[in-house]
Amino acid sequence: MLEAASKTLTLEEFLQLPETKPASEYIDGQIIQKPMPQGKHSTLQGELVPAINFVVKPKRLARAFPELRCTFGGRSIVPDSAVFVWSRIPRDENGEVANTFAIAPDWTIEILSPDQSQTKVTKNILHCLKHGTQMGWLIDPDEQTVFVYRPKQETEVFDRPDALLPTPSFASELQLTIKDLFAWLLE
Repeated sequence: MLEAASKTLTLEEFLQLPETKPASEYIDGQIIQKPMPQGKHSTLQGELVPAINFVVKPKRLARAFPELRCTFGGRSIVPDSAVFVWSRIPRDENGEVANTFAIAPDWTIEILSPDQSQTKVTKNILHCLKHGTQMGWLIDPDEQTVFVYRPKQETEVFDRPDALLPTPSFASELQLTIKDLFAWLLE
């Protein structure tokens, strides 16, 4: 993993650096490289983004993006999935999706990887909530559990197979249970 550089970089200097694979994030003046996604993480992310888009994109309610850099509030993070309400998707002069997203997502989704710090991931979700994100999910594949975060509300834990996962109001048509989510790992 990439550790903090010997000299402290500003956010602006960090954004000028070449992208890394996996992505690096700028948090509290430090550069932290995300872990390389493994099988369970990749499977869940690969299924979840199209499942969300299937519900929200045709009606132009929102759009889910995998591994999208979002820079706001002094941090530059790359949620596993970032969902933006349609009207908030940054656009360029041609009306196309912009390359730079300098705002918090409306819904941030993180999938815990083996050996990844749950604390660091949770801090990113809380940072998003502080800057306007409506909901955050932290998916733990090993525990088959989803932690749901909302601004100024108690964290909810979903681990019963029949539990219907809450979504932001713009994605209310997405009906996904814990069993549905983790069944993707069996396919």
